[in-house]
Amino acid sequence: MISYLIIRYDFIPVSMFIPVSMTDGSTRSIGRSDERIEYGKKTKESKMNTQTSPTQTPTSEESNGLGLSKGRVVALVAALIMTVLSFQLNASMITPALPSIAEDLNVSINEVSQVSTIFLLFGSIGGILLIRWSDYVGRRNVLFVILGALLVGSLLALFAPNLPVLLVGRAMQGISSAAFQISYLVLDEALSPKAFGAALGLITALNGGVGGVDGYFGGLLAENFGYRSLFVVILGFTAIALVAVILTFPKNMKTTSTGKFDWIGGVLITAGFVCLNKGISAGSSADHGWTSPKAIILLVVAVTSLVLFWIRQQRASSPLITVDELKSRQVWPVIAGVLFTLAGVYPVINFTMVVLSQNSQIGFGMSASISSLFFLVPPAVIGIVAAPVVGWIAPRIGWILTLRIGLVICVAALVVIMLFPTNFVLCVAMIAVLGVGYNGLALTTLNALGVLLSPEDSKGALPAMSGACFGLGSSIGIALISPFASADAVSGVRMAMAISLAITVVALIAALLMRAPEGKKV
Repeated sequence: MISYLIIRYDFIPVSMFIPVSMTDGSTRSIGRSDERIEYGKKTKESKMNTQTSPTQTPTSEESNGLGLSKGRVVALVAALIMTVLSFQLNASMITPALPSIAEDLNVSINEVSQVSTIFLLFGSIGGILLIRWSDYVGRRNVLFVILGALLVGSLLALFAPNLPVLLVGRAMQGISSAAFQISYLVLDEALSPKAFGAALGLITALNGGVGGVDGYFGGLLAENFGYRSLFVVILGFTAIALVAVILTFPKNMKTTSTGKFDWIGGVLITAGFVCLNKGISAGSSADHGWTSPKAIILLVVAVTSLVLFWIRQQRASSPLITVDELKSRQVWPVIAGVLFTLAGVYPVINFTMVVLSQNSQIGFGMSASISSLFFLVPPAVIGIVAAPVVGWIAPRIGWILTLRIGLVICVAALVVIMLFPTNFVLCVAMIAVLGVGYNGLALTTLNALGVLLSPEDSKGALPAMSGACFGLGSSIGIALISPFASADAVSGVRMAMAISLAITVVALIAALLMRAPEGKKV
């Protein structure tokens, strides 16, 4: 129903109701743009005649890029929502059930933590490779691969007799992380610019869970029916999503890249991002540290892989993305924007304020549940509400401008928290503000810009790399601020906030340097 309203709104031409008198005495309607912008080409479309009849309605060609009817568009958006939900439930519902899994399989909590880590690891691998691969083999085929892996992985997890089999199932489920970015690409290619924004906002709102409700029900199901009931639910969602994609996905959506997929480049950039993420995690952990062999080896492998990737892209006949494109102001600022936005703001909401709120000496002395209620739930809920609204507004005022507004709001909120970290009311209020600026404005626009600014002949390249930077940025941010935020001193919290603020300012600078290709309005 929500997807129907979003698409239906876009089909109501405001210009039918706002006649404006021109200087020559004629009447002209205004509202929707007379010009449709598509990356790589600009096509003039007569969305409405300048002398508009009250009974004239837009054609399906005006409404979306593939000539789909309104009903088909609504069905497609609903199918994509089911697809991303199938992945998201794997990420959010399982965590509360980890103790139950450990008890049932007779393993330790430390061992069962691999259920989450291997899911995230293969999510990073699948996210980078499958998104760009979809340019060559088609979005539809890759969605079938994703949902097929989810089905098989869920079946393995459901009937797993031991931890190794469960981990294989979780690895297969993790591959489906590409569902979000591929869904954004499909929306961009199938919908009109305004409908794209609204639908993307709706799907972005689901990224990270449904305001904590999914995690709550995950714990409830595990307590009453056992952890295997979670995989039954996930299996059901996946089966419905697969049928929905088969029935609704447009068959006239063409591939955007020719030649052979650069698997060597894909492996190199995947190894670079994964090892960098794992190396930072190892370096910031108490068990290893920055001078540990594990951290050093992972970081060396990461840097080496990324350097080799750069060299490979200069020599490959069909590169994942050309070096010139990587150096352009339409590409690298998006990657930097994602990386530094996540590194700057994510740790404040999910680490600094959580630790401070539960510290009885310098903080607010809250329990874990009360802390979540005040500092985790509000920004998540606000983000769910704000993201679809942002998706509606951004195409009208500009996606890049919307991102800049969001980051300015984030910077202002971080300044207040840094100056008054022990003021409970101000901290709660500023976390709510971050729900708007970060969860609503910044994350929605960054997801959209990864698609809208990606080079035309390699549409999946930028979404793949920017998508990988979401996890990498959050890891870097927590690694940098955790020693200060964990110290039992207000000065430590202020230092952590100062670091987060400085990183977010860098993200804002990247947004200010971001440019659409010449002649394009984004």
